[in-house]
Amino acid sequence: MSNIYLLRHGETVWNTLGRFQGQKDSSLTPRGIDQADFVARILFHEIADAAQSSVMQVSPLGRTRETARRVQRVLSVPSSEDARLMEVTLGSWDGMTTFEINSEFPGYLDGSDAFDWYFKSPDGENFDHACNRAKAWIADIGRPTIAISHGLFGRIIRGVYAGLSKREMLELPVPQDGFYRLHDGVFSFVDGLCVPASI
Repeated sequence: MSNIYLLRHGETVWNTLGRFQGQKDSSLTPRGIDQADFVARILFHEIADAAQSSVMQVSPLGRTRETARRVQRVLSVPSSEDARLMEVTLGSWDGMTTFEINSEFPGYLDGSDAFDWYFKSPDGENFDHACNRAKAWIADIGRPTIAISHGLFGRIIRGVYAGLSKREMLELPVPQDGFYRLHDGVFSFVDGLCVPASI
């Protein structure tokens, strides 16, 4: 299978406020813009030799599109939007904090923890549907692909790709200062520590 370079969007205003964005949106912070620019530079260094054969696929949400624009300032590759890369939606919980959810939906988060509360929403996307969405997207990859997606859905893409259990994938880290290279059924984090600052 072709390499996949999986990016998460840069930090957003709602990230800093502890709001789960789901399929709602907020803008990148100045730090998020810096993160997107940094990841663009290390991505350029990573795929410079393969750039002409690569494509970019982007979640159509604003924060990923904004990140993609920053990446394309450094790395010019054909780009398209793919709704399958959108974040998992929590339905009526999109845009809320866990405090707000506990206040407005008492009891729904009982027995949950920091890694599984997402799927307690009464009208959100369920785990199996999100996994099937990730599998369908991965199955369509036919050339080196830069994918710009989200925190939770990025975990699911990596987990499905590597055959992890639900718990293993939900506990994966979701950094915004690097990207994951997916190849031959495994993934590795690329953080750019060896990339010259001038790129």
